[in-house]
Amino acid sequence: MSTDVLNAPTAPAAPLATVKRIAIVPAFNEERNVGRVLDELRRLDPGLDVVVVSDGSTDRTAEVASARGAHVIRLPFNLGIGGAVQTGFRYAWEEGYELAVRLDGDGQHDPAELPSLVAPVVAGEADLAVGSRFASGGGYRSSAARRVGIRILARIVSLIARQRLTDTTSGFQACNRRAIAVYAADLPHDYPEVEGMVMAIKHRIRLVEVPVTMREREHGHSSIGALASIYYMIKILLALFVDLFRRDVAPLEDA
Repeated sequence: MSTDVLNAPTAPAAPLATVKRIAIVPAFNEERNVGRVLDELRRLDPGLDVVVVSDGSTDRTAEVASARGAHVIRLPFNLGIGGAVQTGFRYAWEEGYELAVRLDGDGQHDPAELPSLVAPVVAGEADLAVGSRFASGGGYRSSAARRVGIRILARIVSLIARQRLTDTTSGFQACNRRAIAVYAADLPHDYPEVEGMVMAIKHRIRLVEVPVTMREREHGHSSIGALASIYYMIKILLALFVDLFRRDVAPLEDA
């Protein structure tokens, strides 16, 4: 029996070793964290390709990732998380990957959770699976203030999607070829998770949440502090209002 991380118990009969798959790891100054993430991915699934998007990092993030065998895309300056993630999805689309998982370079997303995360996508039950830290009730859950904001956003997006969602700010995701095409064509650059989820819903991407446990980062700190969280909430609420009237962007597969 294969030990590949993507060979989830609910996978279809076709072996996933034949599926062209990739992990997209956006990273900004994560030289002390990204190595651990890549080591864990390699141990879990040696056949999983990895692309690290170094988002204008000024430390040795790119060198650490390259030394561990990852394909590294070095952005000349900091585009923000959305720009880095879209770059990764664009690479996955152009290189013909059928399955992409996204996890951050800070180590908060545990690669050991990938079998559960990819299972509904591999089984053909969803185009996009999002790891929710609030569906399981365990692990690192951030500050109380941020949890309140996350719940507010989740309720708003749930109304738009007409399905219950609990963690619309999660960047721990698995996508099939159809979802890759949507995110490769367009993705908000500042805070892409919430707006990206709404955009996916407008494109009729089948979306499910999967309970996961997330970890606290070992080194460094989050780029979103208390004041930034307030700014984030105001900005994303305005962006969601605009998104309701925004014309759909054609995914690359239709271009």
